[in-house]
Amino acid sequence: MESVIHVKNLVKSFGKTPVVKDLSFDVNKGDVFAFLGANGSGKTTTIRCLLDILQPTRGSALIFGNKFDLALASRIGYLPEERGLYTNAQVMETLVYFAQLKGMTTADAKQKALKYLDRVELSAHHATEIKKLSSGQQQKIQLGITLINAPDLLILDEPTKGLDPVNRSLLMELLDELNENGATIVFVSHQMDEVEKIANRLVMIKNGSQALYGSLQEVKKQFGTNTIHITYQGEIPSNDAMYRSSSIENNVAELTPTSETSTNDVISHLIQHNVIINDFTIGTPSLQDVFVKVMKSEQY
Repeated sequence: MESVIHVKNLVKSFGKTPVVKDLSFDVNKGDVFAFLGANGSGKTTTIRCLLDILQPTRGSALIFGNKFDLALASRIGYLPEERGLYTNAQVMETLVYFAQLKGMTTADAKQKALKYLDRVELSAHHATEIKKLSSGQQQKIQLGITLINAPDLLILDEPTKGLDPVNRSLLMELLDELNENGATIVFVSHQMDEVEKIANRLVMIKNGSQALYGSLQEVKKQFGTNTIHITYQGEIPSNDAMYRSSSIENNVAELTPTSETSTNDVISHLIQHNVIINDFTIGTPSLQDVFVKVMKSEQY
């Protein structure tokens, strides 16, 4: 499998404080790869080392088999955590300007910019100054700058930040299309539902070190395959002797039976307590549940 990103024994310290600690992982060509961790865990620092914004203390961080340099810039789309736009510039000229910086001709840049604006429902704002757009609209322009040249590799730090649910869904569609056309995508997100929908592989770090790494299903299976996913009406009763409940939201819950309890026991218990079960399946825990377990556990 061709490796697009290769991080090996990466260490980054600021003074005597280590932020990234002996981190290793690979992103393969065609992956939609999620880079997960709590705030301050070292995700953004790792990305900055990859892009040569920061110099590693030790170890290596390679893209397309090489240390990053400007010759690779046209093949990479990077959306940083800190957004930055020229707010006095107009929407179209902003997209065209950044497209030209990536090597596109003016004519091609205008064509791609118009197509993108139409897709994200901002065509009517092509001549609007950036500062007059809402924060969500500005985020779409920032994303457009990142995507406009259809790069081979996209590195996105919290790409749905500031977007409402409809536009988050639209972004996921755009990323899926780019991936189908051959792009490799790496993204940082705290929205675990988004990760489950689009990612095929992931690395999860905690306090700068690797906690979990592998395919989405491999990672989830490490935490069991007997989780009961239910949609229901009523109120789930607490019963630590029978199951552990998690991710209870909008009449959807995950229940993990104890080793002495069967699925039938749990379902019967819920029915006896007047819980109306509309649907249930048995499988691996949600990534949200896995994330919470890892962040709370002293094992990782």
